[in-house]
Amino acid sequence: MDRLPKSSWLPTTAKEVKERGWEELDVILFSGDAYIDHPSFGVPVIGRVLENLGLKVAIVPQPNWQDDLRDFKKLGKPRLFFGVSAGVMDSMVNHYTANRRLRSNDAYTPANKSGFRPDYPTVIYTKILKKIFPDVPVIIGGVEASMRRFTHYDYWSNELKKSMLWMSQADLLVYGMGEKTITQIVKLLQKGVPFDRLNTIPQTGFFVNSKDDIPINKNWETEHLASHQDCLNDKVTFARNFKAIEVESNRVNANRLIQKIDDRYLVMNPAFPFLDEKEIDKIYDLPFTRMPHPKYSNKGAIPAYEMIKFSVNIHRGCFGGCSFCTISAHQGKFVSSRSEKSIIEEVKKVSQLPDFKGALSDLGGPSANMYKMKGVDRSICAKCKRPSCIFPKICFNLNTSHKPLLELYDKVEALPEIKKLNIGSGIRYDMLSRERNKKGGPDIDSYLTRLITKNVSGRLKIAPEHTSDNVLKIMRKPSFEIYDSFSKKFNSISEKAGLKQQIIPYFISSHPGSKEEDMAQLASDTKAAGLQLEQVQGFTPTPMTNATVMYYTGINPYDLKPIYVAKSKSEKERQHMFFFWYKSEYRNRIKSSLEKLGRFDIISSLLGK
Repeated sequence: MDRLPKSSWLPTTAKEVKERGWEELDVILFSGDAYIDHPSFGVPVIGRVLENLGLKVAIVPQPNWQDDLRDFKKLGKPRLFFGVSAGVMDSMVNHYTANRRLRSNDAYTPANKSGFRPDYPTVIYTKILKKIFPDVPVIIGGVEASMRRFTHYDYWSNELKKSMLWMSQADLLVYGMGEKTITQIVKLLQKGVPFDRLNTIPQTGFFVNSKDDIPINKNWETEHLASHQDCLNDKVTFARNFKAIEVESNRVNANRLIQKIDDRYLVMNPAFPFLDEKEIDKIYDLPFTRMPHPKYSNKGAIPAYEMIKFSVNIHRGCFGGCSFCTISAHQGKFVSSRSEKSIIEEVKKVSQLPDFKGALSDLGGPSANMYKMKGVDRSICAKCKRPSCIFPKICFNLNTSHKPLLELYDKVEALPEIKKLNIGSGIRYDMLSRERNKKGGPDIDSYLTRLITKNVSGRLKIAPEHTSDNVLKIMRKPSFEIYDSFSKKFNSISEKAGLKQQIIPYFISSHPGSKEEDMAQLASDTKAAGLQLEQVQGFTPTPMTNATVMYYTGINPYDLKPIYVAKSKSEKERQHMFFFWYKSEYRNRIKSSLEKLGRFDIISSLLGK
């Protein structure tokens, strides 16, 4: 690929705007991430969608909020609105560890440097813009705004916070994947509809001053949530609130939700149904350069980009519904898959990148093996309120055929530019299990054999997360027996093919419901399975997940029964140390803990005599 001119990217400076001959911008987007013009990053996607609508758009990545605020002033006032996003991650997850320690790096910044965004950029950026340009509307979006759209628990301040829309004082909130929403907003504004009348657009949130001001909408049923104050007063009420929000987030035809916050009313319109194939293709077919802006050429690599630059995303959404995960809450439970044609065209573009050597690092998404999967009878899906399509059992109406994936892999590997196709996304191994996926056809065996013998680069990532059935039930994950069975198949297929490969399993400590004894048993079970764990993490409560609500309330939102939660530093450390039973510095502490628990059997199996 020849070196692209700077004009191939959306402009980021006044000079770049002027070079295009533009006198005025229609929309200016502010982002907490560096500008990587790639469909894996939200702000560039929205920028390209707006550009495709014929608008003049610029992006201000990682503006300096600590100086004279020149980054916020340099492009002037947009004709339509400002857009603000904290970036691909919630800023507090980006900044702090599970132990609330400040991180020294930021994968979305050149050279992995920290300090280029504030805590809660959505709030900071918006307030600055409202102060400088009080008459220009500000729309907030992205993961941070989306997952904090109602009253939510903030782990880092250890308190319930109001909606991000209230905190930021923005004019409108767009939640989830916002391409269709932002398109409708622009089309209405272009028709002359005043900004304060944009109250019928799906997937948006806004405030009204009184009940009388709540717009009537005959298309949606309306459900009133408990107020912010009621949530502060009672944890059970907050837990009930969350269940209502999660149920509506997973429905095809959801209700409009309203929550009173102080003396105003937050109105949250239901989401658009999932994107169809033509809609998602149109987004991925936009003219992304797939590279960081040239301004970063001498500032060091951006780790988040290096991880995905030779990969292609083939679908959005996840029907797993894991209790600790935000993917379905943000992208949706229903999977939107791209066409083979769109994917193959993108693969060809990847092959033209300057340092591509012929190996694709991934052809996946939130999960590697959910491509083209959907309900056989969509009318059944329309009535469904389950948070997961595969837990506690795989839904009888879910088409779990892996045939489209096999055909896609074949066509990608047939391209002369591709020497090797690796699958880097985690797979849902429970969908490849005959014990779980009883109606799965022979294609699940074919897929598993194909994956293990051709598409695993020595290591396969999967996430059993725990070994205790009680904890796994809370996580909405299958029994560890399914992992054990899958592991045996993996080893058998690898051995027959003469391949030395390994599974890299992910586990979590201190998840709600997990007790010290459960972690001890996990250590014993994984040792028996021949594992010395590397990929381990402590549970981090992130906004708007079922597990986070359990952490804060000590209650399961779905049955309102009490649940054990490890909260103190010492409790968390005692759980985490069991991951490292093989390290000499932990042996005495583990032995002492197991003696107190009366689990002498685990002392023997884990530490020997």
